[in-house]
Amino acid sequence: MGIVEDLKTLVEFESPSDDLAACRGIVELAKKIADVNLEQPAQIVEEEGRPIFWWGSKTPKIILLAHLDTVWPKGSYLPLWQVDGDVAKGPGIFDMKAGFLQALYALKEIPGAQKDVALIATTDEEIGSQSSRELIKRLSAKAAAVLVLEASLNGKAKVGRKGTSMYQIKVLGRAAHAGLEPEKGINATVLIAELVNQIVALESAEHGTTVVPTTMQSGTTTNTVPEIATLDLDIRSFSADELIRVDSAILNLKLSNSAAKIEVTGGINRPPLEVSSTTELYEKLEQVAKTIGMAPIGCASVGGASDGNFAAAAGAKVLDGLGAVGDGAHAPHEQVLLSSIPMRVKLLAAFIKELIND
Repeated sequence: MGIVEDLKTLVEFESPSDDLAACRGIVELAKKIADVNLEQPAQIVEEEGRPIFWWGSKTPKIILLAHLDTVWPKGSYLPLWQVDGDVAKGPGIFDMKAGFLQALYALKEIPGAQKDVALIATTDEEIGSQSSRELIKRLSAKAAAVLVLEASLNGKAKVGRKGTSMYQIKVLGRAAHAGLEPEKGINATVLIAELVNQIVALESAEHGTTVVPTTMQSGTTTNTVPEIATLDLDIRSFSADELIRVDSAILNLKLSNSAAKIEVTGGINRPPLEVSSTTELYEKLEQVAKTIGMAPIGCASVGGASDGNFAAAAGAKVLDGLGAVGDGAHAPHEQVLLSSIPMRVKLLAAFIKELIND
């Protein structure tokens, strides 16, 4: 089988992050594919109860970092595999099963790579990498380079990513009959609505800091003063200092009614991936691309976070966005360009060889 057939096999095996059995299944399938194509068998390791694909060195100089979980619940993206000319579509194909296979097939071109390189694919990236982040940080702290096989941005490498914070705010008021004696209640809906404007004001366009209220829930019945209200927040910035500033402000929010209570859970989830961590590897990538006759790759900074953020926080040199060329991560048109795959594999293989020889 070739890489497109292997890609079809991986994509048709649905692997939502919260389905642990499915995640085990996708890792087992990835191991079978690796064992057919690579000179050393892959392993399945456990990290805090979750399966991780691991091929190669246990103390790698170079880490190829991927994930095999997706955001798509089973049956939510149909058909599972569709090809129209150069475009292949399916759940997780762009984010990031194609990137994983491009790394695997690049290793196929490098005899003996297992002495210096590890290909690691986790199964909880889409839900915050709670189980795998310490492993990533521990290995990255000792590696010379971490190459992240997340999808490219129209072919460009990703040299910067925002860090992320996630919070839930709960306001505890007092229930009362909305018609007979509303004055005896403390309306949690009103109080949490007052907080929204304070929270949104924490944004900073200068630093690319976004503060986005997402889901809100309150009340129990239409004739009861709401006793409880909750608000979820998604916060992102290119600056670590900005995440700390917003964190302090969120933890110190005050209600206008002192008889009500406020509870805040959550915090900073991923630190930013800053260009200081990526510039050196990006410059080498462009040199390699020129050597093999490719046009300049280009680079971009993006709002979404990845496990590359953790690697950079551990002190590693990182380059992200080395995976698929396509479009539609987390979207109904998720797709890759099949014609781009061979050259991306060639580029990655040449890049890995260059880093091994450094």
